[in-house]
Amino acid sequence: MMNVIIAANFLRSPKKLAFDQPKVAATALGGIALVLSLAFAAGFLTRGADGAARAEIARLQAEFDQQALELAQARDEAQLEVNAIAARVGELQAQANRLNALGERLTQVGKLKDGEFNFSDLPGQGGSESAEDVQSMELLGSLDALEAQFAHSGRQLSVLESMLFNQKVDSQATPHRMPAPGYISSRYGSRNDPFGRGRAHHAGIDIDANSGDPVRAAAEGVVSFSGWRNGYGNVVEIDHGNGYKTRYAHNQANLVKAGDVVRADQQIAKVGSTGRSTGSHLHFEVTLNGRQVNPRNYLERARG
Repeated sequence: MMNVIIAANFLRSPKKLAFDQPKVAATALGGIALVLSLAFAAGFLTRGADGAARAEIARLQAEFDQQALELAQARDEAQLEVNAIAARVGELQAQANRLNALGERLTQVGKLKDGEFNFSDLPGQGGSESAEDVQSMELLGSLDALEAQFAHSGRQLSVLESMLFNQKVDSQATPHRMPAPGYISSRYGSRNDPFGRGRAHHAGIDIDANSGDPVRAAAEGVVSFSGWRNGYGNVVEIDHGNGYKTRYAHNQANLVKAGDVVRADQQIAKVGSTGRSTGSHLHFEVTLNGRQVNPRNYLERARG
């Protein structure tokens, strides 16, 4: 015979079970079987719940990894777009610098007033309109349009620069400076011959000056002749390359030779009285496309 004594806090006094009685033994065995069944079921449920949790965690981890991969790809694509935009902005900045430099040169060549075109400052802008985010494709399209506008403006400015440069070259190669100090003592055209031989055509003008005074080129050009000519004495002739030629006669001495390139206002000779002359002066002639023209017209243009 086996007795089992059960002691618990919820029992007022220990209980004794005697397994020699069939009813008690059956009840005890049934209770033990129930406990074992519950323990087995609890363990099974625990393992099942743990497996489901692990599966859910694995699924969430896979989704997270996929999102991280997509985010990294999106970041790389965005960086490529930023790099492309930065490169385009760099190209546009270079074009803007070129246009600014070209504009400053044109301002100087065109002799525009200071501040009329200030290429170092940004032009003022304003407005009350509301702003919104710009899409990347729209931004790239705007950069394309801006680049095309820069290119067109650059071509226009280049043409304008060429025109202004040619105009400057033409003006420098057109007689426009007094070739000697002094006043005009004899005009262009018909006059009384200074040697008393009646009326004669005077092909240039005479400028009264002291012997040894500097004779200066009236414009840029190339010396086509430097030497002695009957009637003219020592003479220098300059070809200005645009149909104009000038002649400087009766010089005391020539300071340039044929083939020399001379600048406007460069000294080319000294005033004298060589050749057919009554005294110290400079005889000055201008021809245009082989025809004699009045030099005074160009000298008055220079004074104006």
